[in-house]
Amino acid sequence: MSNNRIELLAPAGNAPAALAAFDAGADAVYAGLTKFNARDRSENFSKEVLSGVVEYAHSIGRKVYVTLNTIIKENELTEVAECLSELSIINPDALIVQDLGVLRMIREYFPNLNIHASTQMGIHNSPGLKFAAELGVSRVILERQVTFDELRIMGLNSPVELEIFIHGALCCSMSGQCLFSSWHGGSSGNRGKCKQPCRRRFYSDEGNGFFFSAQDLCLIDRLNEVREMNVVSLKIEGRLRQPDYVKNTVSAYRLMLDTPSDAPDYGKLLGEARAMLAQTCGRKWSHGFYTAESMNNLISHENLGASGLLCGKVSEVREHGFTFITSKKIHVGDRIRVQPKSGDEGTALTVTKMFINDQSVMKARQGERVFICCDKTMPFDGLVFKIGESTADYSKRVNALPMPRTQLDLSLTVTRTALRVDFLNVPLPPWQREWELADAEKRAIDAEDIEKTFRASDSTILAVGTIECHIDGKYFIPVSVLKPLRRDFWDYVKENLHVEDVLPSSAIGLEKFMHAYQKMQPAILDKAESPVTVALGSSTKVPFDRHAIRAASIYSMDKSVTEAILPEFCPEEKIDALRKTIEKTYERGIRRFRASGLFALELLKNYQDVIITAGDAFPLCNSLCAEELRRFNVSKILAHRELEAVAAKALAEHSPLPVELYRFGTPLLLITRAKIPVEGIFRDARGNEFIAKFDRFTGVTRVYPVKTVSVPGLPGLLDFYDLTNTSWENKNRSEFNFNSCLQ
Repeated sequence: MSNNRIELLAPAGNAPAALAAFDAGADAVYAGLTKFNARDRSENFSKEVLSGVVEYAHSIGRKVYVTLNTIIKENELTEVAECLSELSIINPDALIVQDLGVLRMIREYFPNLNIHASTQMGIHNSPGLKFAAELGVSRVILERQVTFDELRIMGLNSPVELEIFIHGALCCSMSGQCLFSSWHGGSSGNRGKCKQPCRRRFYSDEGNGFFFSAQDLCLIDRLNEVREMNVVSLKIEGRLRQPDYVKNTVSAYRLMLDTPSDAPDYGKLLGEARAMLAQTCGRKWSHGFYTAESMNNLISHENLGASGLLCGKVSEVREHGFTFITSKKIHVGDRIRVQPKSGDEGTALTVTKMFINDQSVMKARQGERVFICCDKTMPFDGLVFKIGESTADYSKRVNALPMPRTQLDLSLTVTRTALRVDFLNVPLPPWQREWELADAEKRAIDAEDIEKTFRASDSTILAVGTIECHIDGKYFIPVSVLKPLRRDFWDYVKENLHVEDVLPSSAIGLEKFMHAYQKMQPAILDKAESPVTVALGSSTKVPFDRHAIRAASIYSMDKSVTEAILPEFCPEEKIDALRKTIEKTYERGIRRFRASGLFALELLKNYQDVIITAGDAFPLCNSLCAEELRRFNVSKILAHRELEAVAAKALAEHSPLPVELYRFGTPLLLITRAKIPVEGIFRDARGNEFIAKFDRFTGVTRVYPVKTVSVPGLPGLLDFYDLTNTSWENKNRSEFNFNSCLQ
């Protein structure tokens, strides 16, 4: 992509949404398969339809990124490898990844797939960007709670491309660190199944409200500022939304991105763009976390956290539907949601049939009493929100999407006297043509030019997959020479190739993974190493095991502490201070560090004699995560706190690093930079208690349960006890997901 055109990236929860995005001017879309993506509730794509969308996108010069951005359990690794093998054939422009094990699998066994680091990785500062580059990532989708000022600094020398969100719904918590939904019933946001408990009403002694329900993000009026930053892609959130939302949102941002900031009619066009966005049925707009002012006003706790246009209140519930008086126009084909006043998740449906005065109608105007037919039970007094409008029928276009083509992997060699093409995944002899090239006087042809030429195939069943291009000098090659050679090459292929003889490189990668996975050896526990680590709080009594490793925050250590815990979040302006604190801690003789995020591993990489444990903020669920972290001097990992006993045991049985089990403590459920209108104890509608604590040093609020997690030990796992926010005497306990199955 040229430097003067920022990519506009749109959500595609289904094929019609992808087509709507491209029609409206999106440069790329991001989409998910039916599993392993962070929007499990959206319709998503079958592999066949995804193949067609990718083929169509590439035919019009657009891109498709596929989300594979959930945490993966040990017993799912083989299925993920098979999925990657199929995606390698589909050949999207990149995969968006959260799990370090999946990232390693792609890099090692399916290298033709480009990797983008999901916002779920929580990368939010310059050391995190450097570490992402070392992982083999080409682009980082930044944590949504990065400010404009921080973004400017990060963009100056970023070793990877940067992508940011510019529009859509916002989570209150930092990405990848929210366990709120999981705590409320085992449905994990890290597994794409968030039940959005942050949108519910909560209660405290000082009052009640929607303490964690954030306004939507909208940067339509800040695009000129964003243009000046080193950002390559602007992302619209909304894979749960329908094509009408995608069309209107993309159209609005396309209009303003294509309008020069000094255009005389800029203000008029900005008004038109705002009008388009007003049709998307969202929440109140904000600048998200990008400015301090917006952060302070992001939570409007008096307002129900539902999205959409309020259209009325349910006044009557019958067996086959419900009645309300419309405050906004409703049309057959519109999407609506009926929201209970508690803030619990409402029921959504498409209006297929409705009546006014017992007469079937296609639309209801403002002030009319309308009966909506449905087979779902609706709450009396529930608020009716319009969340989408009727839209065009895309079924014919979806059915007409191109079929996927068989891909040839090629190696091209250019010398002064010949062009040679070797086939890497089909038993055909090399194709070669002789020529006599002249040295380039100005611009020499490069590998990208040649690759682009040979990818242009008129075949409906064959396409180029991966290309290796080797040029042994700086030559000038006229287009008039290359194009006929390309035609000759494809004529040769079509005459001599039998499609059934093609062996996809993905099959080779899958076989290599299976072989390597079977050979992996689990860690052997060091008997000299203490099997117990205790994280100490300011009022913690002496651990029950005097031989235990004693851990504490690097900012509050006393002489008894033997392991320093690094923070899970460190804003850009605090990095130098943290770096100096690490150095002073090391000089004091501390050789154990507990990293709570990827950026911490970058800060620790020059300390070769330290013992590093990958702790809380790492979602460590499979052995490939451990294998990847072993590259960076990590000696031990903490199993992800959401994992059930069976999954944690499976991880330990395969992990090449020792695995800790979170046996006791109050796990971090949510962390945010937004100003939260509650501090201390608060409750949900079911009486579950939580505590919100504001950290003045980093400016974040952390939310913990009042109940203490307490689970039995498991054979083969080390014990981790977290006393930073609880004590042994706390008898108000929970087993979290230990004896259930994390969804």
